[in-house]
Amino acid sequence: MAENEDGQEKTEQATPKKQEEARNKGQVPRSRELTTMAMLLVGAASVSMMGGPLIQQLGGVMRMGLQVERSKVFDPWAIIDILSQAVYHGFLSLVPFLLVMLVTALAAPVALGGWAFSTEAIAFKAEKLNPLKGLKRIFAARGLIELVKALAKFILIGSVGAGLLWHFLPQLMGLGREPVVAALAHTGSILSLSFVVLSASLLLIAAIDIPFQLWDHAKNLKMTRQEVRDEAKNTEGKPEVKSRIRSMQREVAQRRMMQEIPNADVVITNPTHYAVALRYDAERMAAPVVVAKGVELVAGQIRAVATANRVPLYEAPPLARALYYSTDINQEVPAGLYLAVAQILAYIFQLKASVHGGPLPVRPDEPEVPDEFSQGPGHGPSSPSNDEPVQ
Repeated sequence: MAENEDGQEKTEQATPKKQEEARNKGQVPRSRELTTMAMLLVGAASVSMMGGPLIQQLGGVMRMGLQVERSKVFDPWAIIDILSQAVYHGFLSLVPFLLVMLVTALAAPVALGGWAFSTEAIAFKAEKLNPLKGLKRIFAARGLIELVKALAKFILIGSVGAGLLWHFLPQLMGLGREPVVAALAHTGSILSLSFVVLSASLLLIAAIDIPFQLWDHAKNLKMTRQEVRDEAKNTEGKPEVKSRIRSMQREVAQRRMMQEIPNADVVITNPTHYAVALRYDAERMAAPVVVAKGVELVAGQIRAVATANRVPLYEAPPLARALYYSTDINQEVPAGLYLAVAQILAYIFQLKASVHGGPLPVRPDEPEVPDEFSQGPGHGPSSPSNDEPVQ
């Protein structure tokens, strides 16, 4: 198993950050066998499709260069003009084929690992001139794998070539009995077909090499557990920075929570240690919702904001503790506390109605809190998240 310089085993898969750094350095999976196969196969197919017209155009260029008037043969400037025209027309004839090969040469290498241009990969490094490291690369495991691939390609292409020769042997032997033009056309057909088959045989090598290159690339990027921990530490930042960020997040959340208190219907208190603000809209809500909660200083701030905005305070210590530990902000109260909360809300709503001339309601008895909600933190059906901003 691979080890780093400290002797630690690289057992962890590369993180996204490590993969991005490797890509920036030009370290992406590449398969030379895929590029070779694509170039040969596309070239063979292009020759088969464009070979006829291309030969005719090049034949015309050759005739133009050979059919020269006698008066121009002895004129150096005329010969130069004829030669430049021949080169120009010959290049135009080859442009479609060259464009196809250019596109293939650019697309094939990036088909596996994508585009990755890096100046660091092409920068000069003196260590690359070290002959000892060069010998080490030659006799390393990768060098042995490249040797095996080369032998496999030789055996594969040699076997396919021998099979093609055996298959076309009767036709090749009969070319001498055909007219010259027909024999040339027949020979071109045999050669183009053989070229396509030989190129297609490299598909087998590419199909083996591509998974190997992907596996080898992932193996080279593997990290030790210490490297993963160090990267996580560097990514997340220093503990004091993270603490400051969490503190700012709590402050923002607390300000947002305080802005919701004026919309609350009641604040249930302990009376001094806990405070939980509830809001209930019978038309929009299935159950009352906790819009703010806090202990100690935050509880005092909640009570102060509620008093300033004429939100009723209701002292019910067991229920205040149960709501605080069982319900998060913006969460509905648990079903087990429905009855206790409903008694208080009904009293508050009747109390508000009495201001407009209604009868003065009788304060209900201390609401009963089920045993599973009366044991403090960790014993209710749900408890506040670790990031609760109101502590």
